[in-house]
Amino acid sequence: MVTLAERFSPRQNAFDILRLALALNVAFCHLIAIGYGWQPQWASGLTLSGLGVHGFFVLSGFLVTRSYLSLDSFPRFAWHRFLRIMPGFWVCLLVTAFVMAPIMAQVEGRGVLSILWGANSSITYVLSNTFLAIFQSGISGLLATTPIPEDVDVALWSLAFEGVCYSMVALLGVMAVLRKRRSIVLAMGILLWGLAIVQEITGPLPHAVALSLSLVNLFVLGMIGYLYRDWIPASGLIALASLAVFLLCTFTLTDYQAGAAPAFAYLLLWFGACSPLRFRVRNDFSYGVYIYHWPVLQLLALAGVATASPALFVLASVPLVGALAVASWFVVERPALARRHSALPDRVAARVRRREPALR
Repeated sequence: MVTLAERFSPRQNAFDILRLALALNVAFCHLIAIGYGWQPQWASGLTLSGLGVHGFFVLSGFLVTRSYLSLDSFPRFAWHRFLRIMPGFWVCLLVTAFVMAPIMAQVEGRGVLSILWGANSSITYVLSNTFLAIFQSGISGLLATTPIPEDVDVALWSLAFEGVCYSMVALLGVMAVLRKRRSIVLAMGILLWGLAIVQEITGPLPHAVALSLSLVNLFVLGMIGYLYRDWIPASGLIALASLAVFLLCTFTLTDYQAGAAPAFAYLLLWFGACSPLRFRVRNDFSYGVYIYHWPVLQLLALAGVATASPALFVLASVPLVGALAVASWFVVERPALARRHSALPDRVAARVRRREPALR
């Protein structure tokens, strides 16, 4: 039987299309939440936006594991991950704090200077959230009248979890687990899936713990997909069976992952590797859509566009989010990624190695 490794092409695949589709799904669900105070749900309390985030983690597990093994260098891997996430994230913080927040203040009839400094100001928003973890979600009480009050960009919450998962890949790579002891990763996946089953039987753990385990579980399943790609069949019949299992579990279990986490991961990886939509995407706007859609939608909702006309709310949000996503890619992300072959990480690693004997 043809395997996932045989069907997956690094240059021609559907992973970029999948990421964009997942980002658009999250943005659309948040449009409804911000404009009208509810979210589309799939089943058992599972929101479609949450399912989109779950999909991101599966794809990231697969692609980031490939990245480490292809580079075979911790410094270069860390550099690549930094360039992919941090420049776009930092610029998003600045744009939100010093462009969008002042406009929001004007719409609310407040002075722009009143939000720039002080407690929970634009400045503290940027400084508090600099290292991915979101410690300050609002700016000076703005957006208090919107259906989801005061959060200027709640979509950023998942990036800290991504960073933790990247660190896990780096640690496993440095320990040679990814190349020589991949059965440890398989055992991790089985353990995490087992914890999901236990929660289904005994009741959920505290929310923060359950959320962390859920996202790491999906990321590890993506890792397993890449590490065992030579043994995983790429079969449309298995994909159909996985879809059936996923649908059954979403409508019968409190948490679909207890029964269908591997099935959900297989569906995404199979589609990414085998879909006829496979082609090389030169411009990846998915990250920009994901990080900018929330503040744009909040601003439009604050201005009353959502309540005045749902159609206008959609028509206004699409070009604005699209323009910011395109600008983020061409002005920030792509120029940053052009530096991925820089000698800087190798020079830093060499300097660290030279200092090690002195430190000992």
